[in-house]
Amino acid sequence: MPRTGGKPSWASSPATRASMQSNKGRDTKPELALRSAVHALGLRYIVSARPLPKVRRTADLVFTRVRLAVFMDGCYWHGCPEHHTPAATNASYWTDKVETNRRRDRQTDQWLREAGWEVIRVWEHEDPKIAARRVQEVYAWLNRELKKPQGERTVRRGRLLPIPDGSGSLAASACQTGPHES
Repeated sequence: MPRTGGKPSWASSPATRASMQSNKGRDTKPELALRSAVHALGLRYIVSARPLPKVRRTADLVFTRVRLAVFMDGCYWHGCPEHHTPAATNASYWTDKVETNRRRDRQTDQWLREAGWEVIRVWEHEDPKIAARRVQEVYAWLNRELKKPQGERTVRRGRLLPIPDGSGSLAASACQTGPHES
């Protein structure tokens, strides 16, 4: 195992370590594409912020007024069922890492919902324009709910009831059917 500064590295080789260190934590191409698509729909948001200031979890897009947090999840890092391929080198480490990320995602979603937030998770492979329309739909619905008298709202403890999908029928909100739900 390579050594860095006298301590053993988690990486299987210096090349792997260099590659991993070059991965960006924010402003990735899929993130920028989603932000651009959401912005083009006229929505304004805070980038890379903590919806719950005392909790070390950062959402990619935050709509504070309607309490909506959007996360862009990488297929590899978050174990996308369509695109994730297990690592060949150091497989045990990476399998544990991805599973830990998935557990943390579920915990984050739970904490946010308990605090009255809605959560949308978008996979990096999703079409950004389609994902942006999903964000717009949930944002608009939450915005309409805020205008209703307290007793008439359908938001309960951070969970949405079914929302219109634009076709006249009802579809479950993205936060209830997101990619990380079991």
